Amino acid sequence: MKKYAFGVDIGGTTIKMGFFETSGELIEKWEIPTRTEDNGVNILPDIAADIDKKLGEKSIDKSDVEGVGVGVPGPVDEDGTVFRCVNLGWGVFNVQIELNRLTELKVKVGNDANVAALGEMWQGGGKGYKNIVMVTLGTGVGGGVIINEKIVAGSDGAGGEIGHINMKENEKEACGCGNHGCLEQYASATGIVRTTRKFLEEHPDVETELNAEKLTAKDIFDCAKKGDEVAEKMVDRTAKILGRGLSQIACVVNPQVFVIGGGMSKAGSVLIEKVQNYYQQYAFHAARNTYFKVADLGNDAGIYGGVRMILD
Repeated sequence: MKKYAFGVDIGGTTIKMGFFETSGELIEKWEIPTRTEDNGVNILPDIAADIDKKLGEKSIDKSDVEGVGVGVPGPVDEDGTVFRCVNLGWGVFNVQIELNRLTELKVKVGNDANVAALGEMWQGGGKGYKNIVMVTLGTGVGGGVIINEKIVAGSDGAGGEIGHINMKENEKEACGCGNHGCLEQYASATGIVRTTRKFLEEHPDVETELNAEKLTAKDIFDCAKKGDEVAEKMVDRTAKILGRGLSQIACVVNPQVFVIGGGMSKAGSVLIEKVQNYYQQYAFHAARNTYFKVADLGNDAGIYGGVRMILD
Protein backbone atom coordinates (compact mmCIF):
# COMPACT_ATOMS: atom_id res chain seq x y z
CA MET A 1 0.00 0.00 0.00
CA LYS A 2 1.33 3.43 -0.97
CA LYS A 3 1.39 6.19 1.62
CA TYR A 4 -1.06 8.75 0.20
CA ALA A 5 -4.47 8.97 -1.48
CA PHE A 6 -7.05 11.56 -2.49
CA GLY A 7 -10.74 11.57 -1.67
CA VAL A 8 -13.07 13.67 -3.83
CA ASP A 9 -16.75 14.45 -3.27
CA ILE A 10 -18.35 16.20 -6.26
CA GLY A 11 -21.36 18.36 -5.41
CA GLY A 12 -23.49 20.62 -7.55
CA THR A 13 -21.88 23.78 -6.13
CA THR A 14 -18.51 22.76 -4.74
CA ILE A 15 -16.08 19.87 -5.01
CA LYS A 16 -14.69 18.74 -1.65
CA MET A 17 -11.18 17.35 -1.84
CA GLY A 18 -9.09 15.62 0.79
CA PHE A 19 -5.45 14.57 0.86
CA PHE A 20 -4.92 11.59 3.17
CA GLU A 21 -2.45 9.09 4.40
CA THR A 22 -3.81 5.66 3.55
CA SER A 23 -3.88 4.88 7.27
CA GLY A 24 -6.95 7.13 7.41
CA GLU A 25 -5.31 10.32 8.66
CA LEU A 26 -6.62 13.45 6.93
CA ILE A 27 -3.67 15.68 6.05
CA GLU A 28 -5.57 18.52 4.40
CA LYS A 29 -9.00 19.28 2.97
CA TRP A 30 -10.22 22.07 0.71
CA GLU A 31 -12.94 22.95 -1.80
CA ILE A 32 -13.04 24.18 -5.38
CA PRO A 33 -16.05 25.45 -7.34
CA THR A 34 -18.01 22.97 -9.44
CA ARG A 35 -18.03 24.46 -12.93
CA THR A 36 -21.22 22.99 -14.36
CA GLU A 37 -21.35 25.15 -17.49
CA ASP A 38 -20.92 23.44 -20.87
CA ASN A 39 -22.33 20.20 -19.43
CA GLY A 40 -19.65 20.00 -16.75
CA VAL A 41 -16.78 19.58 -19.20
CA ASN A 42 -14.34 21.34 -16.84
CA ILE A 43 -15.09 19.34 -13.69
CA LEU A 44 -12.65 16.47 -14.11
CA PRO A 45 -9.82 18.62 -15.53
CA ASP A 46 -10.24 20.96 -12.53
CA ILE A 47 -9.92 18.02 -10.13
CA ALA A 48 -6.85 16.69 -11.94
CA ALA A 49 -5.23 20.14 -11.92
CA ASP A 50 -5.82 20.55 -8.18
CA ILE A 51 -4.35 17.11 -7.47
CA ASP A 52 -1.22 18.06 -9.41
CA LYS A 53 -1.10 21.40 -7.58
CA LYS A 54 -1.36 19.76 -4.15
CA LEU A 55 1.33 17.20 -4.92
CA GLY A 56 3.59 20.02 -6.10
CA GLU A 57 2.98 21.97 -2.88
CA LYS A 58 3.84 18.90 -0.79
CA SER A 59 6.77 17.84 -3.03
CA ILE A 60 5.23 14.37 -3.31
CA ASP A 61 5.61 12.20 -6.40
CA LYS A 62 2.65 10.40 -7.95
CA SER A 63 4.46 7.12 -7.41
CA ASP A 64 3.68 7.55 -3.68
CA VAL A 65 -0.08 7.98 -4.28
CA GLU A 66 -2.37 4.96 -4.13
CA GLY A 67 -5.07 6.67 -6.15
CA VAL A 68 -8.17 8.86 -6.21
CA GLY A 69 -11.61 7.86 -4.93
CA VAL A 70 -14.53 9.92 -6.18
CA GLY A 71 -18.17 10.28 -5.12
CA VAL A 72 -20.60 11.67 -7.70
CA PRO A 73 -24.27 12.72 -7.32
CA GLY A 74 -25.89 10.07 -9.50
CA PRO A 75 -26.02 6.37 -10.34
CA VAL A 76 -22.64 4.73 -11.01
CA ASP A 77 -21.93 1.19 -12.08
CA GLU A 78 -18.98 -0.93 -10.97
CA ASP A 79 -16.70 0.10 -13.84
CA GLY A 80 -17.11 3.83 -13.10
CA THR A 81 -19.72 4.73 -15.69
CA VAL A 82 -22.16 7.41 -14.53
CA PHE A 83 -25.75 7.41 -15.74
CA ARG A 84 -26.79 11.07 -15.90
CA CYS A 85 -25.69 13.38 -13.11
CA VAL A 86 -28.32 16.05 -13.72
CA ASN A 87 -26.84 18.60 -11.29
CA LEU A 88 -23.49 18.41 -13.06
CA GLY A 89 -24.79 18.41 -16.63
CA TRP A 90 -23.30 14.97 -17.27
CA GLY A 91 -24.85 12.32 -19.48
CA VAL A 92 -23.55 8.75 -19.65
CA PHE A 93 -19.79 8.36 -19.63
CA ASN A 94 -16.99 6.62 -17.77
CA VAL A 95 -15.62 8.99 -15.13
CA GLN A 96 -13.10 6.42 -13.94
CA ILE A 97 -11.38 6.09 -17.31
CA GLU A 98 -11.38 9.82 -18.01
CA LEU A 99 -9.98 10.89 -14.61
CA ASN A 100 -7.38 8.13 -14.81
CA ARG A 101 -6.28 9.57 -18.16
CA LEU A 102 -6.06 13.08 -16.71
CA THR A 103 -4.22 12.15 -13.48
CA GLU A 104 -2.31 9.00 -14.45
CA LEU A 105 -3.47 7.61 -11.08
CA LYS A 106 -5.70 4.71 -10.14
CA VAL A 107 -9.30 5.95 -9.89
CA LYS A 108 -12.47 4.49 -8.42
CA VAL A 109 -15.90 6.11 -8.62
CA GLY A 110 -19.12 5.58 -6.66
CA ASN A 111 -22.43 7.22 -5.91
CA ASP A 112 -21.86 9.99 -3.36
CA ALA A 113 -24.28 8.60 -0.75
CA ASN A 114 -22.76 5.13 -0.98
CA VAL A 115 -19.25 6.56 -0.76
CA ALA A 116 -20.23 8.60 2.31
CA ALA A 117 -21.57 5.42 3.91
CA LEU A 118 -18.23 3.75 3.26
CA GLY A 119 -16.49 6.67 4.94
CA GLU A 120 -18.70 6.38 8.03
CA MET A 121 -17.98 2.65 8.19
CA TRP A 122 -14.24 3.26 7.96
CA GLN A 123 -13.67 6.22 10.29
CA GLY A 124 -17.08 7.43 11.49
CA GLY A 125 -20.25 6.34 13.24
CA GLY A 126 -20.10 2.87 11.75
CA LYS A 127 -16.46 2.20 12.67
CA GLY A 128 -15.98 -1.34 13.92
CA TYR A 129 -18.81 -2.77 11.80
CA LYS A 130 -18.68 -4.45 8.41
CA ASN A 131 -22.38 -4.30 7.52
CA ILE A 132 -24.06 -0.91 7.77
CA VAL A 133 -26.85 1.10 6.24
CA MET A 134 -26.33 4.84 6.30
CA VAL A 135 -29.45 6.98 6.29
CA THR A 136 -29.06 10.66 5.40
CA LEU A 137 -31.98 12.82 6.49
CA GLY A 138 -31.80 16.17 4.77
CA THR A 139 -33.76 17.81 1.98
CA GLY A 140 -34.43 14.24 0.86
CA VAL A 141 -33.66 10.83 2.31
CA GLY A 142 -30.43 9.37 1.00
CA GLY A 143 -28.86 6.05 1.76
CA GLY A 144 -25.84 3.86 1.37
CA VAL A 145 -25.58 0.11 1.89
CA ILE A 146 -22.28 -1.50 2.89
CA ILE A 147 -22.11 -5.30 3.12
CA ASN A 148 -18.86 -7.02 4.12
CA GLU A 149 -17.13 -3.62 3.79
CA LYS A 150 -18.24 -3.29 0.14
CA ILE A 151 -20.65 -0.82 -1.43
CA VAL A 152 -23.84 -2.41 -2.75
CA ALA A 153 -24.38 -0.39 -5.92
CA GLY A 154 -26.79 -2.71 -7.74
CA SER A 155 -26.93 -3.50 -11.44
CA ASP A 156 -27.81 0.07 -12.48
CA GLY A 157 -26.06 1.95 -9.69
CA ALA A 158 -29.35 2.60 -7.89
CA GLY A 159 -28.63 0.49 -4.80
CA GLY A 160 -29.16 2.40 -1.57
CA GLU A 161 -31.89 4.72 -2.90
CA ILE A 162 -33.87 4.12 0.25
CA GLY A 163 -35.66 7.46 0.08
CA HIS A 164 -37.74 6.10 -2.76
CA ILE A 165 -39.17 3.05 -1.05
CA ASN A 166 -42.92 3.37 -1.48
CA MET A 167 -44.54 3.85 1.91
CA LYS A 168 -48.03 5.15 1.17
CA GLU A 169 -50.65 4.45 -1.45
CA ASN A 170 -53.00 7.16 -2.70
CA GLU A 171 -50.52 9.98 -2.06
CA LYS A 172 -51.64 12.84 -4.30
CA GLU A 173 -48.44 14.89 -4.23
CA ALA A 174 -45.52 13.73 -6.35
CA CYS A 175 -42.04 13.05 -5.04
CA GLY A 176 -39.13 14.72 -6.78
CA CYS A 177 -38.46 11.40 -8.52
CA GLY A 178 -41.93 11.50 -10.11
CA ASN A 179 -43.45 8.68 -8.06
CA HIS A 180 -45.97 9.11 -5.25
CA GLY A 181 -45.69 8.02 -1.60
CA CYS A 182 -41.89 7.77 -1.32
CA LEU A 183 -40.28 7.58 2.12
CA GLU A 184 -38.56 10.93 1.66
CA GLN A 185 -41.91 12.65 1.23
CA TYR A 186 -42.50 12.03 4.95
CA ALA A 187 -39.15 11.36 6.65
CA SER A 188 -36.95 14.13 5.23
CA ALA A 189 -36.65 17.70 6.53
CA THR A 190 -38.79 18.78 3.60
CA GLY A 191 -41.22 15.97 4.34
CA ILE A 192 -41.79 16.73 8.02
CA VAL A 193 -42.36 20.40 7.16
CA ARG A 194 -44.81 19.45 4.43
CA THR A 195 -46.83 17.07 6.60
CA THR A 196 -46.79 19.46 9.58
CA ARG A 197 -47.96 22.39 7.47
CA LYS A 198 -50.75 20.24 6.06
CA PHE A 199 -51.80 19.24 9.60
CA LEU A 200 -51.85 22.88 10.74
CA GLU A 201 -53.95 23.89 7.74
CA GLU A 202 -56.44 21.12 8.49
CA HIS A 203 -56.54 22.03 12.22
CA PRO A 204 -56.44 25.86 12.30
CA ASP A 205 -57.60 26.08 15.92
CA VAL A 206 -55.05 23.73 17.43
CA GLU A 207 -52.82 25.17 20.20
CA THR A 208 -49.16 25.17 19.17
CA GLU A 209 -46.11 27.41 18.91
CA LEU A 210 -45.58 26.26 15.33
CA ASN A 211 -46.21 28.79 12.57
CA ALA A 212 -47.36 27.26 9.29
CA GLU A 213 -46.13 30.27 7.32
CA LYS A 214 -42.61 30.20 8.72
CA LEU A 215 -41.82 26.58 9.44
CA THR A 216 -38.57 24.60 9.42
CA ALA A 217 -37.71 21.08 10.54
CA LYS A 218 -35.59 22.61 13.33
CA ASP A 219 -38.65 24.53 14.59
CA ILE A 220 -40.59 21.29 14.82
CA PHE A 221 -37.88 19.43 16.73
CA ASP A 222 -37.19 22.37 19.04
CA CYS A 223 -40.89 22.67 19.91
CA ALA A 224 -41.14 18.90 20.44
CA LYS A 225 -38.28 19.09 22.95
CA LYS A 226 -40.24 21.79 24.81
CA GLY A 227 -43.35 19.60 25.00
CA ASP A 228 -45.45 21.15 22.23
CA GLU A 229 -48.09 18.46 21.63
CA VAL A 230 -48.48 19.14 17.90
CA ALA A 231 -44.73 19.07 17.33
CA GLU A 232 -44.45 15.86 19.36
CA LYS A 233 -47.20 14.31 17.25
CA MET A 234 -45.47 15.24 13.99
CA VAL A 235 -42.08 13.95 15.16
CA ASP A 236 -43.76 10.73 16.25
CA ARG A 237 -45.43 10.32 12.84
CA THR A 238 -42.10 10.89 11.11
CA ALA A 239 -40.28 8.43 13.37
CA LYS A 240 -42.95 5.82 12.84
CA ILE A 241 -42.80 5.86 9.05
CA LEU A 242 -38.99 5.97 9.08
CA GLY A 243 -38.77 3.10 11.57
CA ARG A 244 -41.13 1.05 9.43
CA GLY A 245 -39.12 1.81 6.29
CA LEU A 246 -35.87 0.78 7.94
CA SER A 247 -37.45 -2.45 9.16
CA GLN A 248 -38.15 -3.34 5.52
CA ILE A 249 -34.56 -2.60 4.55
CA ALA A 250 -33.33 -4.85 7.37
CA CYS A 251 -35.33 -7.75 5.96
CA VAL A 252 -33.23 -7.51 2.80
CA VAL A 253 -29.71 -6.63 3.97
CA ASN A 254 -29.75 -7.28 7.76
CA PRO A 255 -27.17 -4.62 8.76
CA GLN A 256 -25.37 -4.58 12.08
CA VAL A 257 -26.04 -0.86 12.45
CA PHE A 258 -28.01 2.01 10.97
CA VAL A 259 -25.90 5.18 10.87
CA ILE A 260 -28.12 8.26 10.84
CA GLY A 261 -26.69 11.43 9.28
CA GLY A 262 -27.82 14.63 7.60
CA GLY A 263 -29.21 17.77 9.15
CA MET A 264 -32.11 16.05 10.90
CA SER A 265 -29.74 13.80 12.84
CA LYS A 266 -28.88 16.89 14.91
CA ALA A 267 -32.33 16.55 16.51
CA GLY A 268 -30.72 13.80 18.57
CA SER A 269 -32.64 11.49 20.86
CA VAL A 270 -36.00 13.22 20.34
CA LEU A 271 -35.96 11.62 16.87
CA ILE A 272 -33.41 8.77 16.91
CA GLU A 273 -34.81 6.96 19.96
CA LYS A 274 -38.33 7.12 18.57
CA VAL A 275 -37.16 5.75 15.21
CA GLN A 276 -35.37 2.89 16.97
CA ASN A 277 -38.43 2.07 19.06
CA TYR A 278 -40.68 1.91 16.01
CA TYR A 279 -38.04 -0.05 14.11
CA GLN A 280 -38.01 -2.70 16.84
CA GLN A 281 -41.79 -2.83 16.76
CA TYR A 282 -41.90 -3.54 13.01
CA ALA A 283 -38.65 -5.47 12.45
CA PHE A 284 -38.36 -9.19 11.76
CA HIS A 285 -37.35 -10.81 15.05
CA ALA A 286 -33.87 -11.87 13.89
CA ALA A 287 -33.04 -8.27 12.88
CA ARG A 288 -34.66 -6.53 15.84
CA ASN A 289 -31.45 -5.73 17.74
CA THR A 290 -29.77 -3.67 15.02
CA TYR A 291 -27.85 -0.77 16.54
CA PHE A 292 -28.56 2.88 15.76
CA LYS A 293 -25.66 5.35 15.66
CA VAL A 294 -25.34 9.01 14.69
CA ALA A 295 -22.93 9.78 11.84
CA ASP A 296 -19.65 11.37 12.96
CA LEU A 297 -17.97 12.72 9.84
CA GLY A 298 -20.54 15.25 8.64
CA ASN A 299 -19.66 16.77 5.26
CA ASP A 300 -16.30 14.98 5.28
CA ALA A 301 -17.82 11.49 4.99
CA GLY A 302 -17.54 11.55 1.19
CA ILE A 303 -13.83 12.29 1.05
CA TYR A 304 -13.10 9.63 3.69
CA GLY A 305 -15.20 7.15 1.74
CA GLY A 306 -13.40 8.01 -1.47
CA VAL A 307 -10.09 7.06 0.09
CA ARG A 308 -11.48 3.88 1.63
CA MET A 309 -12.84 2.88 -1.79
CA ILE A 310 -9.41 3.21 -3.42
CA LEU A 311 -7.81 0.97 -0.78
CA ASP A 312 -9.67 -2.16 -1.97
